[in-house]
Amino acid sequence: MLPLKTIVEGLLFAADGPISLDRLLEVIEENISRDDLERVVEGLINEYDDLKRAFSLSLVAGGYQFRTKPDLAPYVLRLKKKSPQTLSRSATETLAIIAYRQPILRAELEKIRGVDSGGVIRALMEKNLVRVVRREDNLPGHPMLYGTTPKFLETYGLADLKSLPTIEEMEKLLPRDDWTLF
Repeated sequence: MLPLKTIVEGLLFAADGPISLDRLLEVIEENISRDDLERVVEGLINEYDDLKRAFSLSLVAGGYQFRTKPDLAPYVLRLKKKSPQTLSRSATETLAIIAYRQPILRAELEKIRGVDSGGVIRALMEKNLVRVVRREDNLPGHPMLYGTTPKFLETYGLADLKSLPTIEEMEKLLPRDDWTLF
């Protein structure tokens, strides 16, 4: 049998997206403990950080994924001949509100923003950043509640929603006077 570290590294390299510890355990099908697997993954994370490589192993969207370091973005974009996908100000505002207030009704979102948000929500759903979480059965018409997707976490490099910056962290980056979203 190959060393566990080699198997895990190969699976992470071959995966199309973030892969969770549970999925790794499922695929490996060997008698290994979750603790042993966690130690191997943490070891790989530290090893790649120590090597100062162009990529890192990161916890993203509930799983682990190799990611190119952000300072290489201009080169990668030229290689792929793409400009980075950007969101309009209204889409960014809508996405932020959904991320922090989810699950949220469209009516609540529109009350916060003060404008109709149907088109923006639809565009965010087409980009797979927002999804319908469920319907609110206790309200007339059973309106939909919106939330973010795993693609949102992956796109923004977040392990989970708890990784979103807090108000205090945002204030350190940008004075509250400059906020337009909240």
